[in-house]
Amino acid sequence: MAAKAITVTLGEMASHAEKHLASGRYASMSEVMRAGLRALDREEAVLDELVRLRVAEALADPRPPLPLDEAFAQVRAAVRKE
Repeated sequence: MAAKAITVTLGEMASHAEKHLASGRYASMSEVMRAGLRALDREEAVLDELVRLRVAEALADPRPPLPLDEAFAQVRAAVRKE
């Protein structure tokens, strides 16, 4: 895939990105941006896995389902106790 030049407005994040560049760990702003995107990909993968695990956990729960109005009533009662 050919590289495509893009323009990105970082706003307040520009100085943060420039600090990473100035650290010497990155040879260009493009490397800084690619590293940020890789970190975002890792974060999203972790969150996706967490959601997948929570859904699997909920589906495996042997307790009978609770009607929505009853669930909200329990939450409201718990909030009133605080």
